Amino acid sequence: MLFVKRFCLGAIVVGCCAAPALAADASTPPRPPHIVVILADDLGYGDTGCYGATAIPTPNIDRLANEGLRFTRCYAPASTCTPTRYALMTGEYGWRQRRRKTSILDGDAPLAIEPGRPTLPAVLQSAGYHTALVGKWHLGVGDGERPVDFNGRVGPGPLEVGFDEAFYIPATVDRVPCVFIEDHAVHRLDPADPVQISYQRRIGQLPVGRERPDLLKYPADNQHSDVIINGISRIGYMAGGRQAWWVDEEIADTLAQRCDRIIQKQYDGPLFLLVGTHDPHVPHAPHPRFVGKSQCGVRGDSIVQLDWLVGAVLDSLQRAGIAEQTLVLVTSDNGPTVFDGYDDGSVAELGDHRPAGPLRGGKYLVDEGGCRVPLIARWPGRIESGESDEMISLVDLLPSLATLGGVAALPAGVGADGVDASATLLSAQSPSPRDHVVLQGVANGFALVDGPWKFIPSNAAGAADDIGRGANPLDTRFAEARIAEDRLYRLDEDPSESRNLIAEHPEQAVRLRARLQAIRRAGQGTAPQ
Repeated sequence: MLFVKRFCLGAIVVGCCAAPALAADASTPPRPPHIVVILADDLGYGDTGCYGATAIPTPNIDRLANEGLRFTRCYAPASTCTPTRYALMTGEYGWRQRRRKTSILDGDAPLAIEPGRPTLPAVLQSAGYHTALVGKWHLGVGDGERPVDFNGRVGPGPLEVGFDEAFYIPATVDRVPCVFIEDHAVHRLDPADPVQISYQRRIGQLPVGRERPDLLKYPADNQHSDVIINGISRIGYMAGGRQAWWVDEEIADTLAQRCDRIIQKQYDGPLFLLVGTHDPHVPHAPHPRFVGKSQCGVRGDSIVQLDWLVGAVLDSLQRAGIAEQTLVLVTSDNGPTVFDGYDDGSVAELGDHRPAGPLRGGKYLVDEGGCRVPLIARWPGRIESGESDEMISLVDLLPSLATLGGVAALPAGVGADGVDASATLLSAQSPSPRDHVVLQGVANGFALVDGPWKFIPSNAAGAADDIGRGANPLDTRFAEARIAEDRLYRLDEDPSESRNLIAEHPEQAVRLRARLQAIRRAGQGTAPQ
């Protein structure tokens, strides 16, 4: 018997054989796989061993790559977290959303996805999946009409957009509130010590970083110098809720334990689990058992911790006896950054490690290093190990996983910017139906990848209202987001984007500019080819 679902998804048709898992015997109807998506935070293209890193040991991620399919041309739709997560959930580029904000959200921002809208978990939920979220969310909570009540019912949130259960970090770990939310309530909240937060004014008596740097584990820039929680100054102010505060060094263990609890349960249908890791996003505070395990400082140690969490999830699947029936995807929401507000020694200790590998740029930018991300897919018995250089985007996960989950058809307009790349996920021999992808950066930066070509139009007059509250647009992290002149590259010949071909191929620039403008002009529910 399937779960009774809360969503009415119109004309979704559920099939039982779109991409069956291995049957127990010839008389047993094929079943869709369990699906686990592990979405790392700020993990770069070159941050793991299977993508070329030598200074950071990542044996669990490398094992997945050896047993599965490693993609070399996977793109996050944006070089920052919220718009990528929005695209993954909805199959629609974040910049198409007009009514709800999809830039980098604070911890009390309203929900970026309209409740009841078909999403990746909602579509799978309608097909009989039990859907669960563990870890980073960063897509907002609340309706925007009134302040979020962190002492009462917290919502609408993940449960209103397709998840049966959720244990999540509201925004980024460098933002308040520094608490986990379980379904609709702050986890372990003491009613006698209510939570208060503000991003506009100082509240409570807790010290702040700009006044008490002596209390900090490491210094921070002005944006990250508000309230101090666990020796780390954050963005925003907070008071109360002390019993519910997370301990940064214990977050990975907490997420692993919650994943294990979910995986070990028995469900009427298959499981969809989205794991949003907090590593290697700042602030870097790995558990002491991971400190010093890399050769490039605390950021590298945080990636070692991330790899451990991946291994813990794999072990949970094995103990539950479902590893062979589970499709596991590991990817990242955007490219890497080494300094992102905290002077924790990551820059000085980077050494020869290149977080983006051979690619140019990183987080916040539309360069390849900002949006090309790792993607590994493993499904024992269904995916042969290998490497694929086919183009794929995280915006494709909704239609692709819907097919693999047995959904034969989606309603018109659902996942309109995504393509069904399910066959590409299963085989290196399968060409991708995707021939282009739009990339979004900060400061109104966009790019179009079209086959081997990449076009980046000038954005010298663009606004920079999406780089975070209080951030200085002249900060070196964002300086390269201002693109003074049009750029054109051939990625098959120049993946590091070192040679601008505008002068040599003006006709390509004209063509690609027109195509990018047409795609951006198209309204919701359209994705021109």
